[in-house]
Amino acid sequence: MMDFTQYKALLAADRSVRRFCQAKTIDHSILRELVGLATLCASGRNLQPLKYRLVSTPEECEAVFPLLAWAGYLTDWPGPEEGERPAAYLVQCLDTDMTTNCLCDDGIQLQAITLGARSLGIGACIIKAFNAAKISETLDLPANLKPLYVLALGFPAETIKLEPLSQEGDYKYYRSADGVHHVPKRSVDDIII
Repeated sequence: MMDFTQYKALLAADRSVRRFCQAKTIDHSILRELVGLATLCASGRNLQPLKYRLVSTPEECEAVFPLLAWAGYLTDWPGPEEGERPAAYLVQCLDTDMTTNCLCDDGIQLQAITLGARSLGIGACIIKAFNAAKISETLDLPANLKPLYVLALGFPAETIKLEPLSQEGDYKYYRSADGVHHVPKRSVDDIII
């Protein structure tokens, strides 16, 4: 059993990675294992209406990449350059034949998957800003599967540092001149009522 200190360290290491070592591939079987973690999660009404499209071939990854928006606070950065792009993606979809509301299942499952990925040394970035119609078309998704999120995956090629929120309360992440990605976080005292 993992102790609390180990769990806390894993959670702290589970950051939104936006630059990857593109040459390091992720085997399709690993993607299946990561999606398998979603089957262990709690589900509202136990309906389990989320499904995943695995994207791991270089051709499909290349087709998905331009349909994504990266790092809204980094306005002068268009996203990862060639060589720093994700090695794979998981497209989380809602099966609208089952329901139109997945309640909170989407976040629960994405966190389980990103934690699992991080335990394997794989970084992830949960992306909500993407062209859903083009993703559906590009990946030939059935009409009943509505893309909710795209999870970019790969081996990290950047350093991410958590730091306390400034006195001014600026919560926006940023990159320093040395390329380190800084993520301000509120303290536990700030979030307890």
